[in-house]
Amino acid sequence: MFTPETQSTPETQSSPEKLAEAVLLPGFAGTTAPDWLRRRVAEGLGGVVLFGRNVVDDEQVAALTAQLRGERDGVVVGIDEEGGDVTRLDVNTGSFVPGPLALGAADDPELTTAVAAALGERLAACGVTVNLAPCADLTLAAEDPIIGVRAFGSDPAKASPHVAAYVTGLQKYGVAACAKHFPGHGAATEDSHVALPVLPRTVEELREIELVPFAAAIRAGVRSVMSGHLVVRAWGDEPATLNRTALTDVLRGELGFTGAVITDALEMGAVSGAYGKHDGLGRSAVRALAAGADALCLGGAAFEAAHLDACVTAIVAAVAAGELPLERLAEAAERTAALGTDPAPAKVGPVDRRLGLEAARKALRVQGEPRLAGPPLVVDVQTEPTIAAGPMPWGLGAHLAELLPGTRAMTATPDDAEAVLAAAREFPSVVVVTREAHRHPRVRQLLAALSTVEFIRVETGVPGPAGDGPRIDTFSGSWVSLRAAAEYLA
Repeated sequence: MFTPETQSTPETQSSPEKLAEAVLLPGFAGTTAPDWLRRRVAEGLGGVVLFGRNVVDDEQVAALTAQLRGERDGVVVGIDEEGGDVTRLDVNTGSFVPGPLALGAADDPELTTAVAAALGERLAACGVTVNLAPCADLTLAAEDPIIGVRAFGSDPAKASPHVAAYVTGLQKYGVAACAKHFPGHGAATEDSHVALPVLPRTVEELREIELVPFAAAIRAGVRSVMSGHLVVRAWGDEPATLNRTALTDVLRGELGFTGAVITDALEMGAVSGAYGKHDGLGRSAVRALAAGADALCLGGAAFEAAHLDACVTAIVAAVAAGELPLERLAEAAERTAALGTDPAPAKVGPVDRRLGLEAARKALRVQGEPRLAGPPLVVDVQTEPTIAAGPMPWGLGAHLAELLPGTRAMTATPDDAEAVLAAAREFPSVVVVTREAHRHPRVRQLLAALSTVEFIRVETGVPGPAGDGPRIDTFSGSWVSLRAAAEYLA
């Protein structure tokens, strides 16, 4: 007969405080590890998640991760590097690979595997152990404010092979992939960074649509899955991150996932807005663990050390009160630690954009006959990037000016129609570059105001409805996708 003593493991014998620290993956400020972070890593903090604010270049990231490993081997180092519009390593230049929607448009799973492997090799050289990608979401709602080009497409049967291919390629060099945002964000019309989306789905619809790419990722051996802050009414009123039906019954029971469940950042509006930023953050940590989550992300948008302490205090109190079994916490700590396995050795080298350019060229979709009559005016119409993407270099003008001397690059807002029209009259050709024009009424108004001028439009986001004039769709705002469009025009 087994008794609690004979069933215990080294993990369950650890103190609740140590186990609580071991499941936390905070963000932090700066491009070197601050003293408080190094101390906590040495004492058993699960790991960190890197963002653009932590990145200068590959060499600096490699030095940063080595600094963390100098405090403790096995520390988890995560990053949000999806490629395309959501890049951290290339936050200062634009991504060296196209985004998922462009890869889906290229429709070559072997190419997707190769692109993901190139990214995995680069991340391994930088010392990253888990990449919070790919998105297994689908692009389903025209007014979707947050997924868009981050998904491989809208058809689950066509997107799923690319999700699986990406997982296979990324994990080739030992970097764990993370399929997100379970059960799928694409049909939501609210951004979970700021509000709590409700998916308009029945359980049957989820099985036929949203869950299909996640099942493909699991079959491909994905090592982690990120929970989304999304409500499915058939599962109750709590978002999937805090929902036992979602994480334990469906993800683990129905889909058979055995790896680590990572939460989306707990301070996001979908959770913190509903449950409070401070005491509520600790309570959300407890509820996520009880639901079946393993690693808890904190500090994506901002970080305060008090957040870590609040989570540890709440988790320890929940264990003491019998609300959170120690065995569940120990299981979560063990799964989190498994993501700290050092990736395959690789050297940091110059970033090679050739493969990414090949994929970006293959992804281009051309409507009509976009041909230049001479060096053009290029109007890059600036709109706010999504919260997930954040600010980074974007625009076609600099690329085409480099390839075609005499090109004038102009950055405009949607309200600059008069200035754009005046400039356009001085050039034989005009190129207008947009980012999901269909989601921005003022951009559509600008395009309508330019109807007296013949222009070529380059759309870098989800294409939206086809227009009347010549158009090039890149499906990505990455460096390589913009370069590919510029090459086509030049």
